[in-house]
Amino acid sequence: MRLRSKLAILFFSAVVSTSVVAQDIPVPLTYTQVYDYLDELLTDGIIVHQTAVRPYSRSQVAAMLVEAQGRDSLMNKRQKEDLSFYLDVFALERDTIPCKHRYVQYTDHQTFDLSLANVQFSYLTKNKQFKMSLEPILGMQIYGGKKGAIYKRWYGVDLKMDIAHHVSIWGSLRDQSYNGSWLNKTYYPSENDRRYGAMLNKSVNYTEALNLMPGTQYKEANYGGDFSDSKGGISLYAWFGSLSVKREELRWGDAYHSSNIINNRAPAVPQVAIQLTPCKWFQFDYFHAWLVSNVLDSTRYYLENQTDGTQHKEYRPHNKFMAANMFTFIPVKYVQFSIGNSIVYAEDNVQAAYFIPIAFYKSLDHLLTKGVATQNQNSQVFGTITVRPVDHLKLYGSFYVDEFSASRLKKSNKERNPFSYVVGFDWGGWPIKGLSLKGEFSRTNIACYTHSIDVLDYTSNSYGIGNYMGDNAQSIFAELSYRPIRGMSLKLSYTNDTKYNSYPYLRVARSASGGKIEPESGIGSVISQKPFDKAIYRNEVVALNLVYEVHPNMYLTANVSYNNARGYDNLTQTIPCEDAGEGHTAQYYADKFSPFFYQGKNVTAAVGFSFGF
Repeated sequence: MRLRSKLAILFFSAVVSTSVVAQDIPVPLTYTQVYDYLDELLTDGIIVHQTAVRPYSRSQVAAMLVEAQGRDSLMNKRQKEDLSFYLDVFALERDTIPCKHRYVQYTDHQTFDLSLANVQFSYLTKNKQFKMSLEPILGMQIYGGKKGAIYKRWYGVDLKMDIAHHVSIWGSLRDQSYNGSWLNKTYYPSENDRRYGAMLNKSVNYTEALNLMPGTQYKEANYGGDFSDSKGGISLYAWFGSLSVKREELRWGDAYHSSNIINNRAPAVPQVAIQLTPCKWFQFDYFHAWLVSNVLDSTRYYLENQTDGTQHKEYRPHNKFMAANMFTFIPVKYVQFSIGNSIVYAEDNVQAAYFIPIAFYKSLDHLLTKGVATQNQNSQVFGTITVRPVDHLKLYGSFYVDEFSASRLKKSNKERNPFSYVVGFDWGGWPIKGLSLKGEFSRTNIACYTHSIDVLDYTSNSYGIGNYMGDNAQSIFAELSYRPIRGMSLKLSYTNDTKYNSYPYLRVARSASGGKIEPESGIGSVISQKPFDKAIYRNEVVALNLVYEVHPNMYLTANVSYNNARGYDNLTQTIPCEDAGEGHTAQYYADKFSPFFYQGKNVTAAVGFSFGF
């Protein structure tokens, strides 16, 4: 037998003999209950798994639950009940039919299950080579405060399929709507203001509001706005990893409040992704994504026929792409660290060099652009570290470097590297099981995440991919959480977000011949400014949240919060501010960074229910 044939047989045998029997389908980050439960088990030292790259796949979650089942002697009664519940939620991933916590149920306990009270249909062939689940999505949430009420509703469907333990196909659609009298012209007399000021994650100025409401693109209306969210993908996988084409949200970086590397607030993007887990102590992640630039390309347009016989140019957005990788290591049980890099680029077409998964993209960028002395693309380096020095305590930190020069580390140099970091801790499970105290602090220097070329900034759909506060900002976050009974979590949190002087990212102006004509201006003068010096916006939030997963796929939620969002006068600056002026009033900054609904002091209550999340 030829060597080539022998190698093919060995490879095929390795694939078909894999012990992985679960779907390689991501668990949405909105399914906070299962992520919180797994974090609890990780902090208690019951299971071991990387936490820097999310979402987890359903196969990974099922494996962690099975691992926890083998150490259930370390759990209290409530944790065991949660474990039993989630093992049933992920039953198909373990080649069984869900049978517990189901009501008005029609099932043969082997191949199909139809539950009507908590609606879900599951199917598994007798040879276990095909499995699927179908779940409806339906929910409503009502917000109420001194400015009135807002009604949010959503509906849709979620479908998951797995073939022969090596091909996963999934898709979901959620149609969502915001509606409320405060969204109409009573509060927004200008049509432009009404279009962009009505939503909870946009400010009056059509800028990204500084909060954690999910980013999206709205179809605006006088009553509020609508949007639909379609996600899904196809994945080829084996025991050692997967290759997928998908549109799903990502979160890279260990954080509870907001990651500073890749935050899942920006809308999900289509991507080609690779994940390799050849052993328990190592994981490799890579993706190449198609971002949405929201920057028009003056060279690309359609010709649209007009009624007067002329043709109108309809310009198209500029292409924008991103490639990133992350290497994660767990050298010992209580230590894990990750390191990676990324690049945002905006060529006419995708660049093959950035499809190399294991690469340092800044080096490739120099190779591609240095010879013609053109502007580089936008590259970044980042990493995380997590340590559990004693039982029940987790310490973590993440860093993001947008641009680095060793000379800026000298005390004599006023320039500071555009840099962001997050540090935090989680103390949980002692002295009371289910009780957890978390604290997190983040800071981001001036000019981090920004770029002098608009299409190259660290955004998609105009939403920041990194920390939602942007550059020259800091956040303080603390949370006390408790899980009293199976499926329920109570969280009391405090957040203090502060935005400081905002500057434009400008290159030194050049003459027609290419020579510099303003040697004292540009980005050097911007990053020489003192960071965290003059506050222009602050929002403090105290919130009490309750989530109860009554049955699989069925949730009740309640929230009461107090917030105080306000701007500060900043009428003069040493260099022009981001809006090409010398400064603005407190109300200007309040309007710039906060929706009207949350400006000033507010007490807001919200209740809701949902099938699906």
